[in-house]
Amino acid sequence: MTQMIFVNLPVKDLERTKGFFGKLGFSFNPQFSDETTACLVISDTIFAMLITEPRFREFTKKEIADASKTTEAIIALSAESREEVDELADTALASGGSPANEPMDHGFMYGRSFQDPDHHIWEVVWMDPAAVQSQG
Repeated sequence: MTQMIFVNLPVKDLERTKGFFGKLGFSFNPQFSDETTACLVISDTIFAMLITEPRFREFTKKEIADASKTTEAIIALSAESREEVDELADTALASGGSPANEPMDHGFMYGRSFQDPDHHIWEVVWMDPAAVQSQG
């Protein structure tokens, strides 16, 4: 069986968050979604479970981090090109996201980041395939 990853993120307004990621071109798996949870499909093996804060509290005894004040995680997504990095970051910013960090450009690696409506930080990164192969 192929290993999968499910990143669980608390959200304040599920419909707003679904609308944001829908504008970025992502889809949702209805099999793992309901009125309190939306399963954001990132790839065939990577998903983000967007869970309303009241429901999220059922999974932890700890306080939920206020992502507008604290960074609890940075979710990084790979991109096929520098242009794809810019396209996704620009769309996120135009769709209700906010800037997170300054763009990173090392020539062989380029990335930009944004915050979703719940202030979770997402990075989109492209790496030159030749540079990756030379590391192996």
